[in-house]
Amino acid sequence: MNGTSPALRSKRKEPPQTMDGRLPKHPRPNGDASSGGANTPDHHHDGFASESDYEDDRHLPLLPAGADTAEWQATIQKVVRNVVSIRFCQTCSFDTDPALTSEATGFVVDAERGYILTNRHVVGSGPFWGYCIFDNHEEVDAYPVYRDPVHDFGILKFDPKAIKYMPVTALELRPDLAKVGVEIRVVGNDAGEKLSILSGVISRLDRNAPEYGEGYSDFNTCYYQASAAASGGSSGSPVVNIDGFAVALQAGGRVDGASTDYFLPLDRPLRALRCLQEGRPITRGDIQCQFLLKPFDECRRLGLTPEWEARVRQAFPHETNMLVAEIVLPEGPSHNKIQEGDVLVEVNGELLTQFIRLDDILDSSVGQPVRLLLLRGGEEVEVEIEVGDLHKITPDRFLSVAGGSFHDLSYQQARLYGVACKGVYVCEAGGSWRFDSAENGWIIQTVDQKKTPDLATFIEVMKNIPDKARVVVTYKHLRDLHTLNTTIIYVDRHWSKKMKLAVRNDETGLWDFTNLADPLPPVPPVPRKAAFIQLEHTSHPAVADLVRSFVHVSCTMPVKLDGFPKNRKWGMGLVIDADKGLVVISRAIVPYDLCDITITIADSIVVEGKVVFLHPLQNYAIIRYDPSLVDAPVLSARLGSEELTQGAATYFIGYNRIGRIVHAATTVTEIFAVTIPANSGAPRYRALNVDAITVDTSLSQHCGSGVLVAQDGTVQALWLTYLGERNPSTHRDEEYHLGLATPSLLPVVRQIQQGLTPRLRMLPVEFRAIQMSQARLMGVSESWIDQVWVANSHHHQLFMVTKRTMSRLDEAAEAGAAAADSLEEGDILLSLNGNIITRISDLDVMYSHERLDAVVVREGQERALRLTTVAADDLETTRAVSFCGAIFHAPHHAVRQQISKLFSEVYVSARTRGSPAYQYGLAPTNFITHVNGKPTPDLESFLKEVVKVPDNTYFRLRAMTFDSVPWVVTMKKNEHYFPTMELIKDPTEPCGWRRVTYEGGHVILGEGPDGVMAPAGESTDTDLDVGVCDN
Repeated sequence: MNGTSPALRSKRKEPPQTMDGRLPKHPRPNGDASSGGANTPDHHHDGFASESDYEDDRHLPLLPAGADTAEWQATIQKVVRNVVSIRFCQTCSFDTDPALTSEATGFVVDAERGYILTNRHVVGSGPFWGYCIFDNHEEVDAYPVYRDPVHDFGILKFDPKAIKYMPVTALELRPDLAKVGVEIRVVGNDAGEKLSILSGVISRLDRNAPEYGEGYSDFNTCYYQASAAASGGSSGSPVVNIDGFAVALQAGGRVDGASTDYFLPLDRPLRALRCLQEGRPITRGDIQCQFLLKPFDECRRLGLTPEWEARVRQAFPHETNMLVAEIVLPEGPSHNKIQEGDVLVEVNGELLTQFIRLDDILDSSVGQPVRLLLLRGGEEVEVEIEVGDLHKITPDRFLSVAGGSFHDLSYQQARLYGVACKGVYVCEAGGSWRFDSAENGWIIQTVDQKKTPDLATFIEVMKNIPDKARVVVTYKHLRDLHTLNTTIIYVDRHWSKKMKLAVRNDETGLWDFTNLADPLPPVPPVPRKAAFIQLEHTSHPAVADLVRSFVHVSCTMPVKLDGFPKNRKWGMGLVIDADKGLVVISRAIVPYDLCDITITIADSIVVEGKVVFLHPLQNYAIIRYDPSLVDAPVLSARLGSEELTQGAATYFIGYNRIGRIVHAATTVTEIFAVTIPANSGAPRYRALNVDAITVDTSLSQHCGSGVLVAQDGTVQALWLTYLGERNPSTHRDEEYHLGLATPSLLPVVRQIQQGLTPRLRMLPVEFRAIQMSQARLMGVSESWIDQVWVANSHHHQLFMVTKRTMSRLDEAAEAGAAAADSLEEGDILLSLNGNIITRISDLDVMYSHERLDAVVVREGQERALRLTTVAADDLETTRAVSFCGAIFHAPHHAVRQQISKLFSEVYVSARTRGSPAYQYGLAPTNFITHVNGKPTPDLESFLKEVVKVPDNTYFRLRAMTFDSVPWVVTMKKNEHYFPTMELIKDPTEPCGWRRVTYEGGHVILGEGPDGVMAPAGESTDTDLDVGVCDN
């Protein structure tokens, strides 16, 4: 039976592997433009993302052609001049294609007009940004001018005059020469190699189109089969015979040991090419029914009668298959006329067994009826069906609004799931539209209680929803149309204000962007009433009453900064001043202040929050809401001033993973100086120099937010989520749930309550606790050890410097300034300002002193130092530049903690899939030191140089990896999709940040006219929903 292959090979090439969790320095020597790795987003499945969107990611080893005859050698010599390597970016998600960077093969089919034939899964559903490299390494820009809605071929256009050092010739398409037993060569860019020639013999001409799982798949055509073992990157290679004619197009293959490749017949590509050459439209007809080739024995079981079989065999003596209906789309032209299992016999009175002839008839009958004679269970059924326009059910536009992208459901997706070809499809579920599941495949049913059957209706509904509105959205998944999902979204029209309609332009090969509507202003909030729940089964009323201090905090980050791996986090916050609306929350929930914060009080009142303070080391943030909007008995939590001790009884109250309050009486099991592991792949905020508390209840590890409470209701510790390293096995970010004693918060809270901005200072080092046995061996005297026993009877410990943080003082010292006393790695700290240091809390003295008198043991010798603390005011990121799809800013605090030398103040923090940064291999954690040979020590000089670079031209970046390896990357600028943008913290702006766009030589205050919606995901690498508040 003709079927699909169970183990199909990836048609696009794999990205390179990574080492030590950090992205590779630059692309592979063969020119691979992809670069995945530990920082590559866990898109869709929270694991590594590959540029391969089809089949299995592993490839068979290549089977090169053996020693060829002189005739074959002459043929290959002629063919290779026509074959090009295609490097391309699909700059945004659309239909079945995610935003990605990859490479493939194509070949010239019209040298005069500059047409290149390749695969449709290369060209994609929408425009791509790319170029072709000829055999002599000349490069020329190319763009799609046609992609078939169904079949796996597309046509690119280039300027033949741009090729100056070799004659451009074309391969002639000869679909009539494809025969069983014909020896062929597959000539192309296989597995990323510049040129690979693979040999084979055509073994079948009647295979059904292979299915590649979710995403794009060809159908309603036959495929040829051969043993050639082409691999990723070979997509679009010409399949040539010994005379040098292209007889088929390489499209896919198997990886289960069969070394089998599948080729697309050239009949339909040849027709499309001739239409382009003659300036005629390429009509494509369809009746929304998928047919499969099935052999006579199966057709008999489905109702093929002996009389009809005899007629077919007589008319087509070499045929062994007939066309059988496999999928009939609901509400389509064939609905209620064709049934699954019907055997197609005649079309318009013509006996028919092949897809090629069926395509001919349908393509020439768009808008007209055709008569089909079918056999259904042995009975003849004749139906008349009007042929639809295939281009009309293939989307050519999408809408970007509130962080998501949408278009009408395509025929490809409808056929894949067997559903009606209608509805608003979410092609990029980002921003406000990031539902609980990260899956793709959502169909929007209603927005704000209004039905949205199509994109036009959806646009009108969204135009009337004001910024910051909370509206009800219902949606279904294509895999489960029986289940209606309901959620409430927060409509963000302030970070990215424009509602952009992108329309595919096949003349220019670009998305044309149009702003459909500016956002309506937010509706002013009004005070609302609410009542809190009551905790049951608590013996202490003061503990139960603390529920009135709990609020739900949700934080959404529209731009990735500081290596933070998520775009959205939520947790429980604790109200510490109800009159002023102050709430304390973990920095794993609110990592920086370029964000939207919503605070839900009593599970009823939703108010906006703003960041007031971010602690540089202790893993908490303080945010504020407007208390005048809250008519509820909110309680200010009393923070304890007494330190908890090991074994003390306490009460645990926390938020579990589904946002429910749980509680239990427990005891403190341990208080220790915690060391949160650093993330090697991409430095991001982590707590340092803090004591952590653990308790004896299993609830503690199921709750990322909570408190430890005394019987009188005094909060003794916050229960916080601490962000750790990325697990190399699961590729997930580790989170630790630990307690933070409240006494250390009190000085900061008091200043904020008084209307002051805390001005903390700190020692730029990381400490680790050591025991007395180690301290003695490292030179600590017995008298100091005796003092430790007296000072701290619970923990006999001192603290050793394990890592220095690069501070402004270090940079000044490198610049030649006089070096002040400072702590060095390996120093054991004995005392500060005359007080012995045996607890982490003893270090809090550094927060309020510019100078500290220290006694340390260094290299076995006791030394007195006069230490200068550093200001913590400038540790947070206040400026960033988006350029070529990458985010650049000054190295944030986590970078300074992990690196021993700063190479520049221009640090690559993140990048976007489908961008020049991704294509040319500019990786997060790189430092940029020069642009086109000009030094760029800071963001100001960097921005000045990159703005000078003309659009669509190459430039050079000199970079330094995190591991101190210098390298140079050449990139091409693309302002149409990735305009240069500056993000500047500005308290006078409603959002606290403003945007300046540099596009086409103009400086635009706010958002520019062009630019794509960045792809969503959950990773430092690429999830850039770039948008900043404009006015």
